[in-house]
Amino acid sequence: MKIIETEIPEVKIIEPDVFGDHRGWFMESYSKKKFADLGIDCNFVQDNHSFSAEKGTLRGIHFQINPMSQAKLTRCTVGAVMDIIVDLRKNSPTYKKWLKIELSAENKRLAFAPRGFGHGFVTLTENVNFQYKVDEYYSAEFDRSIRFDDKEIGIDWGIADPILSDKDKNAPLLKDSDINFE
Repeated sequence: MKIIETEIPEVKIIEPDVFGDHRGWFMESYSKKKFADLGIDCNFVQDNHSFSAEKGTLRGIHFQINPMSQAKLTRCTVGAVMDIIVDLRKNSPTYKKWLKIELSAENKRLAFAPRGFGHGFVTLTENVNFQYKVDEYYSAEFDRSIRFDDKEIGIDWGIADPILSDKDKNAPLLKDSDINFE
């Protein structure tokens, strides 16, 4: 397993070791010890799995505010997505900076975002399976989102007319949110 550093030091791309032969392949997608050795020492408590049928489905930007904020370890197991991670920590030197990371069944990469970051993705193919681990349980009370097209953040999603949920269509702008990350 190896870490690929990003422009936001706390956000990491993980390339697993993949072992293949004529039968197929094998990889460890998560090992608490190996991740801790790489500097990612989270106690993941919940696994989530989403399916998106159509190419161009956009989910995000989602997060939970304190005290229920979550670190996320994401991967795409079928199809491909453009994963987006946004720094929402108000006192951070990279506040409002975002990263775009392609995750796919083919490249087998994972992305890690610590607490204090927003997350979203857009599907690049049909029939996408997207999975992620979190280090805090889901809490409807602390669940939040901000508009995917907020000009203050300026994410280039690479799509003009995404397929959105009502939640994402009606999400507040960053300036109107109650984000409490410092």
